[in-house]
Amino acid sequence: MPNAPAQARCVDPVPRETPGAREIGFRIPERYNASRLLFDNLDKGRGERLAVTGPAGERTYAELCSEASQFGHALLSLGLGLGDRVLLFLEDTPAYPAVFFGALRAGLVPLLINTLTPSDLLQFYLSDSGTRVAVSDAAFADRFDAVACAGTNLETLVVVNGDAPGGCPVKTIAAASWVESFPRTLAPADTHRDDMAFWMYSSGSTGRPKGIVHLQHDLAYTAESYSRHILELSADDVCFSVPKIFFAYGLGNSLTFPFSVGATSVLLPGQPKPSAIFETINRYRPTVFFGLPTLYTALTKAPDAGTADFSSLRLAVSAAEILSAEVFNDWKALTGREIIEGLGSTEVLHIYLSNTASTKKLGAAGCRVPGYEVTLKDKEGRAVLAGEEGILWVRGDSNTPSYWNRADKTAETIRDGGWIYTGDRFICDADGFYFFRGRADDLVKISGQWVYPLEVELCLADHPAVRECAVLAIELPDRRMTLKAFVVVNDQSIEHEQTTRLLQDFVKSKLLPYKYPRAIEFLKELPKTGTGKIDRQSLLKSGHVSRTA
Repeated sequence: MPNAPAQARCVDPVPRETPGAREIGFRIPERYNASRLLFDNLDKGRGERLAVTGPAGERTYAELCSEASQFGHALLSLGLGLGDRVLLFLEDTPAYPAVFFGALRAGLVPLLINTLTPSDLLQFYLSDSGTRVAVSDAAFADRFDAVACAGTNLETLVVVNGDAPGGCPVKTIAAASWVESFPRTLAPADTHRDDMAFWMYSSGSTGRPKGIVHLQHDLAYTAESYSRHILELSADDVCFSVPKIFFAYGLGNSLTFPFSVGATSVLLPGQPKPSAIFETINRYRPTVFFGLPTLYTALTKAPDAGTADFSSLRLAVSAAEILSAEVFNDWKALTGREIIEGLGSTEVLHIYLSNTASTKKLGAAGCRVPGYEVTLKDKEGRAVLAGEEGILWVRGDSNTPSYWNRADKTAETIRDGGWIYTGDRFICDADGFYFFRGRADDLVKISGQWVYPLEVELCLADHPAVRECAVLAIELPDRRMTLKAFVVVNDQSIEHEQTTRLLQDFVKSKLLPYKYPRAIEFLKELPKTGTGKIDRQSLLKSGHVSRTA
């Protein structure tokens, strides 16, 4: 049966008045609603400034606040009440901030979901959260099929940016004309600063995904800490984040930070191919660009890279993976700008270690961002000595207080005093720069997302052509990590290149697409240890030539 009763809206908050909050002078009223991040622009006289722009259209702050109010009213008209969840399955268009902030304004709890999610995983999100209403782009609405809706509380699917499709197991409403009938103003719900505001889900690489709860004050905290101290945004900035809004990184880049100062956000729907990114840069002239090392690599190596005019950029930001010297130098050669690297997590909501434009070390995740405390500890929780490697713990007022309905995982990650155990191994130099040394477990980051190699291995093993396989994390020459599969097939005469594509497509269809192995090597047999287990160390040392795609 679906869980998560609607009335459960408050959680134990992160301790207030932490040293980090005092450091940045963070003060927020006890009664606070997160929608103020957008709506306060009206009180500050920014109503006619451009809030969002891009291929899907533009909105001023006044227009966006009006649409958000209408969406808030519309969602409440469906019988939702304070603390009820609303699942968002949306592209990066003006509808996203309108629905997101409208839900917050109404006291609802939006769930930001990866639009690559297949129907069976979508069913888990709906069931786990007890969601009764979902909002989807028309392009994704068919994902809400019988598989996704089975055994859930979902009653209504609201469709934006197009018509509602037929055949959906639940009531569907096309938002375009329906939302227009509602008032254009909405008073904020009377929420506490430590009430639930929104959720994001973990990737689920080590088990079923975890609902990561964030509170009403968390958006404002990341704006006051990272954005103000590292980005130094002003109302004249134009922000362009290629990572989507449904990622914590993209949410901050596209909505939180520009809206906190009345700046403009460029929203690019669809697949972020290099040609589309170059066209967007040429047309909308962003001043701050957000990407990942994998993206910067693709951009610098794209054949049409020379068609882009990067002169508008004052800052380029990278996170989620290690930034290699090669990628850093190639981007600088292409654009004349350096990349500012940082590290964050969904549990913390955004970046808590960062380099800056004036203080940086190549290869470092950076120094502590003002507003956050970081410390390195050994596996027993004892602080390590200066210069020693340790596991990073972080605390700040944007930390999640819990995983939804996962007391076991909450206890593993959220420690006494609001500290988060990251599982990342680091070493800190004498200047306070932190250098990543790997994970305390077997997780590996691929394209900015944590992947558990065993999950991919088990998926591949289910393919009828595969007799046995092993999937391992491999470090590339530029220090990025990738997955390599060593495969023994039942028919040794098969054509390898065709089978490589077949197996990669199989993994993409069963798991989230970014989890597929970038390299596959076919062997006659896998090496074994004396006990008959696969000898993974032998595979890592074998030096076999990879077949990549």
